[in-house]
Amino acid sequence: MKKHPQKNTPQTADVPQENKMGYMPVNKLIINMALPMMISMMVQALYNVVDSVFVSRISENALTAVSLAFPMQNLMIAVAAGTGVGINALLSRSLGEKNFKRARDTAVNGVFLAVLSCLVFIIIGFTVVGTFYRSQTDVAEIVDYGVQYLTICCCISPGLFLGITFERLLQSTGRTIYTMITQSLGAIINLIFDPLLIFGLLGFPKLGVAGAAIATVAGQICGTLLAFYFCRKKNPEVPLHFRGFRPQGEIIKAIYAVGLPTIIMQSIGSVMVYGVNRILITFSTTATAVFGVYFKLQSFIFMPVFGLNNGLVPVMAYNYGARNKERIMKAMKFGVLLAMCIMGVGVLAFQLVPGTLLRFFDASAAMLEIGRPALRIISISFIPAAFCIVCGSMFQALGNGVYSMFVSVTRQLIVLLPAAYLLSLTEQLELVWLAFPIAEVASVCVSTLFFRRIYRQRISPLEKN
Repeated sequence: MKKHPQKNTPQTADVPQENKMGYMPVNKLIINMALPMMISMMVQALYNVVDSVFVSRISENALTAVSLAFPMQNLMIAVAAGTGVGINALLSRSLGEKNFKRARDTAVNGVFLAVLSCLVFIIIGFTVVGTFYRSQTDVAEIVDYGVQYLTICCCISPGLFLGITFERLLQSTGRTIYTMITQSLGAIINLIFDPLLIFGLLGFPKLGVAGAAIATVAGQICGTLLAFYFCRKKNPEVPLHFRGFRPQGEIIKAIYAVGLPTIIMQSIGSVMVYGVNRILITFSTTATAVFGVYFKLQSFIFMPVFGLNNGLVPVMAYNYGARNKERIMKAMKFGVLLAMCIMGVGVLAFQLVPGTLLRFFDASAAMLEIGRPALRIISISFIPAAFCIVCGSMFQALGNGVYSMFVSVTRQLIVLLPAAYLLSLTEQLELVWLAFPIAEVASVCVSTLFFRRIYRQRISPLEKN
């Protein structure tokens, strides 16, 4: 009879007998795990917002160019973060099972995958960026600004891919305070150098949108170097030893079993944004700029919830490996409650002061006229989105990332894009924004079906063992 992995692998002397994810009270554990990540994700949102705030002072075309870069930037983040989710889930589950060798192998193979991903996007940066922009607009100034910005972001991307990977290694062992420090460092550097390099202050060259891109990648690289230091010095459960390293197909397959659906799920967001940009630009370039500003603003609401998600995944994965049903369900319930509270704050802000939010981006009268109803309508979808995100964390933690992928496909491709296109045929721009709450209703229905299925098949049987 096959024994439980916990009995197969001996503990090593340098590893604690029990990780805090197995004994700390669940609500306190989630706050302890997620709060630093929520703060760090808020800080991460500054990467998205600060560039646009400063670039908007150049011109609306410059702001539109940075907004149109979002699908490609989101694709990069999708690959890095999706792979990181796979690393995190496998590593945390291995620690829960006391399989420390597999945890170490997961870490080094994860770094290897980050390097490969970076090389792919360096090639993309040198080859397809111009085509990508020309497929969205024929305004020469927007294309010129966009190519400058996105080429730098793609070709100097090691900080993005390796930084997210090192941060996931720290998160998987509960050392989330270090990820808050590393991301804060990157954001601060970006914030300092954005105005210096965009406008040529204090003797720095005036580089415009290229300066915004350089400030972004500089912040990412500095954060990555600090994260690597923390991984080597502060994370003894997952030592990084690369001498004699060879890729392990079994580990890589296990990482992508969870990570690939997450990559696809987040990449679908790039397809959705690209498609909506194409729809909106038929109304005006200002409508596209408003959509870009919306994504910058909503990141301050969604990023903390994604930080909560990152805190929930290792908690649920660890306790699933430890076969503790009660702690899994407590984490799920508390996560839904906390996520809905965060989203509620976002709804209030978007409903009450949309004009104030838009003015951060030097909004013109036309942008305010389009943006106010857009923010109010889209924000209706925030609270149901909270439930779907937390359900996704459970799907990922238990190795069913494909469920999250299907929910995302349903929301963004099957419902949102077709709905936006059909509503655009009315030639009333305000109706196009209704596609977002419509899609979120569909997302809640599918998430609920999958949650009931995974509970019945994977969680409920735990009480019988």
